[in-house]
Amino acid sequence: MRVIVFFDLPTLSASERRQYNVFRKFLVRDGFFMMQESVYCKLAMNQLSANAIISQIKANKPTSGLVQVLTITEKQYSDIEMIVGKRESDVIETTDRTVVL
Repeated sequence: MRVIVFFDLPTLSASERRQYNVFRKFLVRDGFFMMQESVYCKLAMNQLSANAIISQIKANKPTSGLVQVLTITEKQYSDIEMIVGKRESDVIETTDRTVVL
């Protein structure tokens, strides 16, 4: 499963910019990677771990702005179609399982 976080936070004042940076740094430290500006994604092993990730996001949410979370399966995530641009990632994207002995 993937947990995708979309956020649109105000950055007009110094306090708002600080909250934006604190939230973005929390996401990166928690293992999220940036898909686009203000769109971050993290792998979750199952729905239980996805719910735990969402709880952590709620605990670290900023005081203002918009934060949305979407949970999708790996199959749904692999169906993302690139219209413009190219996918650049160090992460191997596959639904195959690998067993290392």
